[in-house]
Amino acid sequence: MPVRPALTALTALAAALLLPAAPAGAASAASYDTGTVTVDPTGHIAADGTVTLSGTYRCAGGTGPVFVSSSVAQESGTVRHGIGGTRAVCDGTAHRWVNTGRPSPDTALQPGPARVEATLMELRGLGGLPLPGFHARNAQDVTLVAY
Repeated sequence: MPVRPALTALTALAAALLLPAAPAGAASAASYDTGTVTVDPTGHIAADGTVTLSGTYRCAGGTGPVFVSSSVAQESGTVRHGIGGTRAVCDGTAHRWVNTGRPSPDTALQPGPARVEATLMELRGLGGLPLPGFHARNAQDVTLVAY
């Protein structure tokens, strides 16, 4: 498995397993450590099913690699689809993130309402084992627009 997909998968898995679910109405960025992450209110979905999500992030410090991961769900929200991962720069200033990914072919994502979660996560070494440290998380209702 190439390194980038492996890191993206690790980031999405860590976010899905280790973060508590946000209340249904939560739309603001939640700080866990030293950062914030936002989600743009509009995402894009191509005819081939490729989804593009975006927003901003800000973080300071960090000793390990930091990533912005994102996932999307529609309808019942019981199935979340990881959409890419972007390497983050934690220099205290605001930056844009854009993640693109294509869920499995049997996925039925369509233009319309969706719920996106973005996580700003750092891989911190602890005894040689990289463990996730969360800087920020945000869940946002968005509209997926066909392009």
